[in-house]
Amino acid sequence: MVTIAAIDDSSLQLTFVLFLTVVVITLFTALLTAPQRDEISEFYLGNRTMSPLRNGLAMCGDYLSAATLLGSTGLVALTGYDGLMYLGGTTVAWMMVLLLIAEPLQRTGRFTLGDTVALRLPRQQRPVRVALAVCILAITTLYLVAQLVGSVALLTQFTGAPSATTRTLCVAVIGTFVILYASLGGMPGATVIQIIKAVMLIVGVLFTAGWVLHRFDWNPNALLARAADRSGTGLDFLEPGLRYGGTVSNKLDFLSLELAIVLGLAALPHVLMRLLAPRSSSVLRRSVVWAIGLVGAVCFGAGILGLGATALLGRDAIESTDRTGNASVLLLAHELGGSVLTALLTCLAYLTLLAVAVGLTLAAASSLAHDLYGEVIRKGRASETEELTVARLSGAVIGILGILLALVAWGANTATLAFLAFAIAASAILPTIIYTLFWRRFTAKGALLSLYGGLLSSVLLAVFSPVVSSAPASFYPEADFAWFPLQNPGIVSIPLGFLLGWLGTVLDKGPAEDSTAHEEFEVRMLVGADD
Repeated sequence: MVTIAAIDDSSLQLTFVLFLTVVVITLFTALLTAPQRDEISEFYLGNRTMSPLRNGLAMCGDYLSAATLLGSTGLVALTGYDGLMYLGGTTVAWMMVLLLIAEPLQRTGRFTLGDTVALRLPRQQRPVRVALAVCILAITTLYLVAQLVGSVALLTQFTGAPSATTRTLCVAVIGTFVILYASLGGMPGATVIQIIKAVMLIVGVLFTAGWVLHRFDWNPNALLARAADRSGTGLDFLEPGLRYGGTVSNKLDFLSLELAIVLGLAALPHVLMRLLAPRSSSVLRRSVVWAIGLVGAVCFGAGILGLGATALLGRDAIESTDRTGNASVLLLAHELGGSVLTALLTCLAYLTLLAVAVGLTLAAASSLAHDLYGEVIRKGRASETEELTVARLSGAVIGILGILLALVAWGANTATLAFLAFAIAASAILPTIIYTLFWRRFTAKGALLSLYGGLLSSVLLAVFSPVVSSAPASFYPEADFAWFPLQNPGIVSIPLGFLLGWLGTVLDKGPAEDSTAHEEFEVRMLVGADD
């Protein structure tokens, strides 16, 4: 495989220096802002007096992963219009968060989603908290492994296939930083790195996108025409169907992926946790509006970078370096600014991986410590010091688990792992959120059936899909047990999750929850406790 190392070895050295510098500065700042008292509210939610802009930056930082910087630009570079449609789905997903769940969840939640369900279903909260913790652990682990595997994939662009020692060192270093940020810094420490990462990502992407447009005299039509010409497909590059067209299976795969992205964002654990951080609904509303604008700006810039890579380098050159297209933004950076710009964007990609991994680890640790240990095992009798200790230890355990799994699955497709996490979130957690907030009859049996059913259906469909067997890019390409034809299970598992939640509630013959509990929940959801 041709690597960026073949163009310029100095980029890797400069990247290492820049990344280490940023990490040292942010880690020192995170430790300074870390909780100084044994208060779980400070560890879980941090400083709740931040402005909407800072909250919006933190939300933007929590969501935007290296898949946006590397994977999305690569998808646009190789598939044109279809890649741009994928970026559009990301922005629409944040609109779903704003319009559907942000304010009701903030008004009814305390530290975790389990607290919202407990307020709605107080008598049968413990089994639902356990189910939520299981689903959250599955989602965050998949997403965390995707980030750590992505660090190896990024290193591969410079060095070729790394040795086992190099892989282990890369994953262990990133994983150790993740544990330090999450376990010691808590939400305040995670917020520091999210804001710094978001600012750097926005500036870096928009600056490079502006550089691309400058090369075409700020004429978008010239950029599009050149990209189409050098794509090898002509005007088909600017029309739908280059990647997700042709067969019915391809079209359904695109629909399934978009459903998982648009609906899954509203149920990702680290995003949900961030929605609880603002003190009031008005601050949350403005924070999410900021997040929508900032995420939209980055996605717009990423689209320009993908088109610019094709226009300046040609599709064949990108595919010869990396058939997935993930190297397109780094090749573009080298074409525009040499080793310096390449190192800056590579450093930004590593920082993005690190920041998202920190948010995921913190969300999983919070659910395990608060929902599973504090409310189920200790039945609400754990002291704040005790629960905080468990949260810190949980962060370390989850980080180590992620490191070990990433070393085993280092050759896996990071985008596939991330999109499967989206599908599980949309299939298991989203139906529970929607029914809890908006359906008066919803019961714990419906919640359990939706959570476990959505989780199992997503995983099983993924196991029996081309992701695992029968395709050249599968985990086991020589095997063939892929009877489910789609790459993403969302188009089947998401409706199934909602159906199971409805079915479990309708068939539940157990004692109903006290109507007073629902009335109190409804009042709080509409007007809030603090507003």
